[in-house]
Amino acid sequence: MRENLPEEEYVRRQRRIPILPRRPAHLAAAALIAGAYWAVTVVLAPISYGPVQVRVSEALTTLPYLYPPSIIGLWIGAAAANLTSPFGLVDVVFGSSLTLLAALVTRHMPRPYLAPLPPVVINALGVAVIITAVQNLPLSTLPATAALIGLGQLIACYGLGYPLLRILLRVRSLPTQ
Repeated sequence: MRENLPEEEYVRRQRRIPILPRRPAHLAAAALIAGAYWAVTVVLAPISYGPVQVRVSEALTTLPYLYPPSIIGLWIGAAAANLTSPFGLVDVVFGSSLTLLAALVTRHMPRPYLAPLPPVVINALGVAVIITAVQNLPLSTLPATAALIGLGQLIACYGLGYPLLRILLRVRSLPTQ
């Protein structure tokens, strides 16, 4: 029975689920993740965009460690949320691509405590470049912008996302194969 499996075996089985959802349960879960990412980002828009941001929806970026179909949901959710971004189409294309890249890397992290690291690092660097370029800021502001974005990502991914991942590992309520 699934509940009696050791954590490592449970994670191993969950990771065998394909990234592209094929079963209705996985498709529905990916859609819910996309919707949740979009809704949380838009509702908390004042703190979700800009050089000083804590995008609370980034807590969901730990999900690919345990549940591969969440990768597609995060990508679609980020693209939809970035439609309302003050950085326009650049954020829709490149911002959601950063989320996709971070999710793909997160999927392959060896331990749960490392799952939040890819979204923190990839978004700190990538979003800082987007903001610096779109706002025509001097390149000298890039390190400070990256540090501020990284701090917001640390809060969202390690402060909220890692506890979420630990709960999901304990509860084991995600759709299975």
